[in-house]
Amino acid sequence: MSATGDLLVEADQLAVELGQAAPPTLLDVRWRLAGPPGREDYVAGHLPGAVFVDLDTALCGPPGPAGRHPLPDPAALQDALRAAGVRAGRPVVVYDGGDGMAAARAWWTLRWAGHRPVRLLHGGFPAWLAAGLPVSTSVPNPEPGDVEVRPGALPVLDTAEAARLAAADEGVLLDVRAAPRYRGETEPIDPAAGHIPGAVNLPAGEYVAEGRFPAADALRARFAAAGVDDDRPVGAYCGSGVTAAQAVFALHLAGRPDAALYVGSWSNWVADPARPVATGPNPAD
Repeated sequence: MSATGDLLVEADQLAVELGQAAPPTLLDVRWRLAGPPGREDYVAGHLPGAVFVDLDTALCGPPGPAGRHPLPDPAALQDALRAAGVRAGRPVVVYDGGDGMAAARAWWTLRWAGHRPVRLLHGGFPAWLAAGLPVSTSVPNPEPGDVEVRPGALPVLDTAEAARLAAADEGVLLDVRAAPRYRGETEPIDPAAGHIPGAVNLPAGEYVAEGRFPAADALRARFAAAGVDDDRPVGAYCGSGVTAAQAVFALHLAGRPDAALYVGSWSNWVADPARPVATGPNPAD
């Protein structure tokens, strides 16, 4: 079971840690699904000492049939993390613009890559500002890190595994997109609307609000209501594997560190028109 203290850090506690002799490495991963790049926000002001890491180009592979945010090439990821100063065994804290999605995908990617000591700043950059803590516009030049990327430290689902999990009575595949997208009523990005047959809809807004996670007991109760229990495997997907990474993070908080991420998510599923698509409010419609 993952301890909350191993996953989240509050702004005031982070400020204390940054003043110590061996502070954590800070990664600013602010990102928008649509809109200006997060780097512009970073340049305007960031946590002192934070290094900007681009979610699209550094933490994910190039978009294509594998999805809009597929797994990164391990060697390229290692180069990017070392350039950001990530060192083996040294704690990392990631933060975003407040919704927790990009930070959760960064957390997941580092954990998947074998770097375990990584936490998410609860509430992101807005929480830091709300605490009245200092902001910097200085761009640091970190000493190159020595982290070694060893993929596979967190479970991943491919299309066949996602289909089996969704269809099996012994498992649960969570679709964490908004309900109209799940039902097939609208699809603003991908070429087909609907969901993987058998997947259960649990929109992200039902277990996280403005980047703030409820207590573990509340998370467990919400996931249980969606059919998640300790005796069955669980996985999550969304449009491109970013919001679903936040679901996996929430499942870790709820005591399910075995939760798997379908990284390619819906953007990968519908890349092959032969794959089945369900519509309507029920998992198998």
